[in-house]
Amino acid sequence: MNPKSLFALCEELLHEVLRFTQPADTVVSAFFRQNRSLGMHERHALAETAYAVLRERLKYQYLAKSGTGALERRLALLAWQGSDSFLRAAATTAELNWVTTARLIDLSRQPENLRHNLPEWLSVMLKEQVGDAFWPLVEAMAQPAGLDLRANLLKSKREAVQAALAAEGIETEATAWSPWGLRARGKPTLNRTETFLRGEVEVQDEGSQLLALLTEAKRGEMVVDFCAGAGGKTLALGAMMRSTGRLYAFDVSAHRLAALKPRLARSGLSNVYPAGIAHERDERIKRLSGKIDRVLVDAPCSGLGTLRRNPDLKWRQSAQAVIELNAKQAAILDSSARLVKSGGRLVYATCSLLRQENEDIAAAFSAAHPDFEPVDASEILARQKVPDAESLVHEGHLRLWPHVHGTDGFFAAVWQRR
Repeated sequence: MNPKSLFALCEELLHEVLRFTQPADTVVSAFFRQNRSLGMHERHALAETAYAVLRERLKYQYLAKSGTGALERRLALLAWQGSDSFLRAAATTAELNWVTTARLIDLSRQPENLRHNLPEWLSVMLKEQVGDAFWPLVEAMAQPAGLDLRANLLKSKREAVQAALAAEGIETEATAWSPWGLRARGKPTLNRTETFLRGEVEVQDEGSQLLALLTEAKRGEMVVDFCAGAGGKTLALGAMMRSTGRLYAFDVSAHRLAALKPRLARSGLSNVYPAGIAHERDERIKRLSGKIDRVLVDAPCSGLGTLRRNPDLKWRQSAQAVIELNAKQAAILDSSARLVKSGGRLVYATCSLLRQENEDIAAAFSAAHPDFEPVDASEILARQKVPDAESLVHEGHLRLWPHVHGTDGFFAAVWQRR
């Protein structure tokens, strides 16, 4: 496609993404389905430009004020992630001169929101909660996330998976914490490899893998993945159980559970039972009350720990939305706790950075449920052969930070029922 036409498409994509009516990845995927003639490098340039704008929206909008023409075009020119030669071919001489000048502007003396690129409510919360770590955290969240993989130990070992991927041209390194994890170099196309098609590897952030490890799910047990979504942790749990026992994958979204089916087919698991539920008090849950060995609750949350890969979330969430989520999180945790039998384990997890969705919810649950005894996450992770487990845990809870651990931001609290 010629540069001018591609830039026009970039403007169109930015217009749709910046409406914030749907998640950015959904918008980008739909846009590419509508423009199937785009090549791999063209799709990459458009997607990365859109995400660059989302990561540093306030900065780019500030710089765009000095330009002329449609806002989306000015943003595309400033944030373009394709080749410079393509930019030169698509832009006018006046536009190129403007971009060069705008990129030289020193923002250090401008309002700090142009440097952290966060909505005011979120910057205030994070400064209060992380103190001096605020700017390192901001810098880490502004970087794109890497591609983390989980070796399916039901079918292969991590070292064998790493060798198989290398033979197909995908270089990886073992993750620092998860004993199952591999981190790919660059952004390879995994889903066309034989290793992936054989079900020997799945895409899953290292932090998410650690959540599954906290359950210590074993052969022959009854386990529930509450709020299972597309099933990344479900598949990890099933492999831990060696495809024995019964593993229920509950979710209120039939669409998300449907995405589990092809992954389940590749995995080789036969012990997984996906089940759509109407709400956290569904009859299916009542029938299993007090019968489950392990329950993992990956609760609906703001998702602000995933800003490296979902930068649009900071513009689509609000302080009020977090308050509403808190009520939902507490209700889901209370209901899922009823499933746990005496001696069983409950794990509450989010991919949020905020104390309001994490420690505050866990503390309120502990105060209201004296029959659930908190368990130190570091002891569990050490048993699961996670190196330096203490460095991942704060006040007994798993606490992962992008700027410290190189993962998405995750939280998990663990209890055992007396």
